[in-house]
Amino acid sequence: MTDLLYSEEEEALRAAVRDLLADHCDAPGVIARTESDAPHDLAAWKALAEGMGLAGLLVPEDMGGQGASHREAAVVLEELGRAVAPVPYLSSAVVATEALLACGDEELLGQLAAGRTIGVLAVGLHAAPDADFRTVRVEEGLLHGELTGIADAVAADVLLVPGDDGGLYAVRAAEARIVPQVAFDLTRPLAAVVLDGAAGRRVGDAGPAVRRALRAGAGLLASEQFGLADWALTETVRYLKERKQFNRPVGGFQALKHRLAQLWLEVVNLRAAARGAADALARGEDADVLVAVAQAYAGPVAVHAAEEALQLHAGIGMTWEHPVHLYLKRAKADSIAFGTAGAHREALAELVDLRAP
Repeated sequence: MTDLLYSEEEEALRAAVRDLLADHCDAPGVIARTESDAPHDLAAWKALAEGMGLAGLLVPEDMGGQGASHREAAVVLEELGRAVAPVPYLSSAVVATEALLACGDEELLGQLAAGRTIGVLAVGLHAAPDADFRTVRVEEGLLHGELTGIADAVAADVLLVPGDDGGLYAVRAAEARIVPQVAFDLTRPLAAVVLDGAAGRRVGDAGPAVRRALRAGAGLLASEQFGLADWALTETVRYLKERKQFNRPVGGFQALKHRLAQLWLEVVNLRAAARGAADALARGEDADVLVAVAQAYAGPVAVHAAEEALQLHAGIGMTWEHPVHLYLKRAKADSIAFGTAGAHREALAELVDLRAP
């Protein structure tokens, strides 16, 4: 039977990542960055990717990576979710890396694993693993077209672009026009990618590469959502223990105890679902089912946790200075990333042959 408990190595990895993020991604700094024209914290990314070697967790050692598994990547994403860190880890170290692993492109994999190159799969963040995705026109080796809703494209060095001929093309970001789009989540900016005769190198077939990448993205996104929900619950409990009304801690009121108890049950169930998805991706068994289960559950729980945190922090929670608004926006944006909960429930029904009549 699979052991979903965290290993000693995973706990050590968590502690190291949490310490690093405490230095680089404190709440006031993240809020200030969302108000600037540089939403990504590239110093934090460099520390994670180059300093700790985390950009290459999913890349085999003979290709220049760490040779770890999705379980370790999930631990990193839990901490990134807990800090709403504005770094392109999910986009580059997970989604783009998985696409390149499917294609077997060792050159680009080595560059991404080293952390000095940021790769982004040019597929809309909303796309579910089994859904159709947009492509660009390929004429004589040059790419023409526009793709929208691309997460972290403004930070990319290399774009992996699906073409209408079935190929996946590596395009230098400098050859594309990146147009920022309004995003609800200010810590994970979106952009349109406009290609007007850009040169691209075919790295493999788009279909299987995109499906593999989006499945891994959806599965590990659940770990980010768990980290976010766990922060919301922990901070709310801490605040309600300190806040007093009628000379009593607010957290002692029975109605609030019931709300927190219900939220705790949801969050621990989310942890189990997220761990199950990460473990299935690592083992390569039942991944489609467990990823669908995790994403059918994760989005609503993360949103509920962030909403409860905002409401139970009362007046201070409504201010721009308090970071809870970052968590609510990330939770809402994540709830439609890589497919909605409803889309994953439909996919799960197909997988286990429980289709509606």
